Amino acid sequence: MRPAGLIRSLGAVVAAGALALLPATASAATPSTATATTTATATAVSISPVDLDGPTISTVKVTVTNAGPERMRSLKVSFGGPVGWAVQPSVLQVDGSLAKGASTEATFRIQVPERRPSFTVRTFTATATYRGGDGAGSATGTRTQHSGTPLANLAAAYNNVGVTDESDTKPGNYDGGGNSFSAQKLAAAGLRPGGTVNALGAELRWPDVPSGTPDNVSAAGQAVALDGRGSRLVFLGSGVTSGASGTATVYYADGTSGSGSFGFPNWSFDPANAHGATLVASSDGRNRPDGYGNAGIAYRVFAHSIPLDPAKQVAFVVLPGNGNIHLFDLAVAP
Repeated sequence: MRPAGLIRSLGAVVAAGALALLPATASAATPSTATATTTATATAVSISPVDLDGPTISTVKVTVTNAGPERMRSLKVSFGGPVGWAVQPSVLQVDGSLAKGASTEATFRIQVPERRPSFTVRTFTATATYRGGDGAGSATGTRTQHSGTPLANLAAAYNNVGVTDESDTKPGNYDGGGNSFSAQKLAAAGLRPGGTVNALGAELRWPDVPSGTPDNVSAAGQAVALDGRGSRLVFLGSGVTSGASGTATVYYADGTSGSGSFGFPNWSFDPANAHGATLVASSDGRNRPDGYGNAGIAYRVFAHSIPLDPAKQVAFVVLPGNGNIHLFDLAVAP
């Protein structure tokens, strides 16, 4: 980490201005720590690695390659990072034109704050606007880097008590109102501690913990290590409102990533197929702070999934940032 006193104002170290054309090669992403992608099909935009060991001012190079059939003219390149991270300059204009197959580099400075001790994902974006080239008029590239270590497994992220014994219901608070699943009624529905749950082609496990202790994750963007290779990532859980949906991001061992959206119905009342989920089990009634109640009403557990690249090894998953999503397990399906 660099002492904060060594960092000077970006305005004092970088002056905005025009950028001359020069040959350049794109920097590759660091395996397992960064992902670089380009959204254009012809014009390529790539971003060099960003030094996240702040506080510091990191120099970043954005490379634009003209893969279109025409010369590229009036090229402008912009770069930005997380909210609040100052960049200088915000836009660079490139003088002259860029021949087919030629590349140019735009250099930016970004002020990086002190590194957080927890696992953190940072995304950087660069956009090129132009005339000619591939005729699209613009192209965007992104780079995602992370620091810190993911949690060892989903159990390490348990932060909610969702199952209680009918003889002691007070520890439960699945829905924020002190209510929880009945361990007895879940067992009657086939969900027992440590038991296998087969859903959507995956073999999952019901949490193997005592009733009345943390047994599920209220999603808040936690990063969880996961090993496997398959066609889909399956989530086991339910929602506590009708708005229990979000996006999970999967990071692969080669440094690339992919994402997918999923959701769960409310643990009661919502249609069982809301958000495209699949019903796994229904239990009768629930535990309330004053004991078991609501007999005759179903309280349910669901499965949902997002696609994976079957050719790549999963390294870890970043959960959605929506606490209405509650997860009991996740697993890779073949």
